[in-house]
Amino acid sequence: MSEMPSMMVEVVYALPDRQSIVKLTVPAGTTALAAAQQSGLEQEFDELQIGDDSRLGVFGQLVALNQVLQDGDRVEIYRPLLADPKEVRKERAARAKARREHQADG
Repeated sequence: MSEMPSMMVEVVYALPDRQSIVKLTVPAGTTALAAAQQSGLEQEFDELQIGDDSRLGVFGQLVALNQVLQDGDRVEIYRPLLADPKEVRKERAARAKARREHQADG
């Protein structure tokens, strides 16, 4: 019986004040979600829950949870967004417009 080929991947998770990088040896065919779950990072970060609603990336590109990894890939576990980026841009544009109008009046 031949042994299944394995590969090395990294799984990373970061908070503003700390990060962790876990190196794993996983079987060929391992998915991004499976690697994230095997990383043990849920035990290291209390707020982290890895599951079907997780957002994962490989080298900065968002990927499907069932994305099959390649040797050397770095899986990134993304934190949930605190604010909708579209809303933040809209609010910033409204503030800039109000400033311009105020400056034109003054």
